[in-house]
Order: sequence, then C-alpha cells, then structure tokens
Amino acid sequence: MSRRCQITGKTVLTGNNVSHANNKTRRRFLPNLQETSLLSDVLGVAVSLRLTTRALRSIEHNGGIDAFLMTTPARKLPPEAQLLKRRLRRAEARRASAAEAGAAG
Repeated sequence: MSRRCQITGKTVLTGNNVSHANNKTRRRFLPNLQETSLLSDVLGVAVSLRLTTRALRSIEHNGGIDAFLMTTPARKLPPEAQLLKRRLRRAEARRASAAEAGAAG
C-alpha cells in the first residue's frame, strides 16, 4: 500500500537532516495518513479511504465527501477520487430518474 492520500494525492517528500555541525543526511517526510470511513449520502454506504488529516479537514469543511468531490474539478483529483466521483454521479442520476419516474406514474 503506497503512502499516498487518495483525495489530495499528497505523497512522500525527501530532504535532508542537517546537524549542528552542518552534516547532511537524507531523510523522508511522510504524510500523516489515516484510514477513515466516510458516509456517502448519495451512495448510502460508508466509503473507506486512506486520507491525510489535511484532506479530512477539507472534506469536513466542504460538507462531506459527496459535496467535496462534486465541487472539486476532476483535473485536481487523483485517479482514485475521480473513480469515486463517477460512482457518485451515476448514483445521483439513477436517484433522479427514479424520482422522475415516480412523479410521472
């Protein structure tokens, strides 16, 4: 499993540890990834994702996973998030057509 956020795409960065004597050794900056389950209102199920805490805050700020994905342009989302966004759109379209058929009949 890669160390990559499924919503923002944030991944591992590299840099140097610099000692007091100015010795430089390579190090890795790991993202703060958390395994979380977010409830999708449109899909009606909990979606399990591996997110950074920053992405989790952004999702909560935008009103949930559905609202976050629908308002974010697809070009700014990694492939995993684009796949989830397509699932949401299809489920929303099915729900709208079912409501339309129920109102007509």
